[in-house]
Amino acid sequence: MSESVVRLLRVRALLTLAVSAAALAVAAAQDHAGQYSPADVAAGARVYNAMCAPCHGPTGAGVGGIDLRRGPLPRAATDAALGTIITSGIPGSGMPSFRMDPHDLESVIAFIRAGFDASATLAGPPGDRARGQVLFEGKANCLSCHRVNDKGQDSGPDLTEVGRTRTPVALQRTLLDPNGSMLPINRPVRAVRRDGSVVQGRRLNEDTYTVQIVSEQGRLVPLVKAELREWSVGTTSPMPSYKDTLTPGELTDLVAYLVSLKGTRP
Repeated sequence: MSESVVRLLRVRALLTLAVSAAALAVAAAQDHAGQYSPADVAAGARVYNAMCAPCHGPTGAGVGGIDLRRGPLPRAATDAALGTIITSGIPGSGMPSFRMDPHDLESVIAFIRAGFDASATLAGPPGDRARGQVLFEGKANCLSCHRVNDKGQDSGPDLTEVGRTRTPVALQRTLLDPNGSMLPINRPVRAVRRDGSVVQGRRLNEDTYTVQIVSEQGRLVPLVKAELREWSVGTTSPMPSYKDTLTPGELTDLVAYLVSLKGTRP
């Protein structure tokens, strides 16, 4: 065997070793399901449903070409990188930053790395309806604007049958991003009559000539457009975001309660 051939074989062997080492490094960086406990993955499912599913969807493939469940995730090859994206966001991409408890952050990373737990694809969120009702009537203060059956106020939409018309993901999105999730018919309006009196509230019905408003005091106010001096529709929801007010677990419980509201009709 000539010296040149021997030299070529040595070069190939060195290249093979380098490629193998690089592959091992990538494999070490790409975390896998075996590194996470079932308890962490289960906890991460609750956090994901509350914080991530509104945009990324129940299977993790709801945003563009990103597939959180199957990957690849070039920007998040390590847990540290994924955690940085979650807590810092990606400017200019639509990915916001999230302030999260360290354990919640670790658990949602575990859930994503584990390829998603089955609970992420359930028709409803894995929350507790009873705890959700306590939150709805207490900490979240929903009855100050909304009505359920004979409880609450009328300045916001009636939620007695909201579980019939809104999906869990849609409800989560509304709780986290009220402005982006507001239905056009529910946008706040401001009307000024010819006498200068102002009516503000929520648009209930509208046609070419008239509009009906539920005032901030919960009263139904019919208006004729031709008799108005000014008329404007806002894009900022009066409803607060619960992103930083409720924990991921509380959000999941609250959604579970809202999903259960289907009224009394068959």
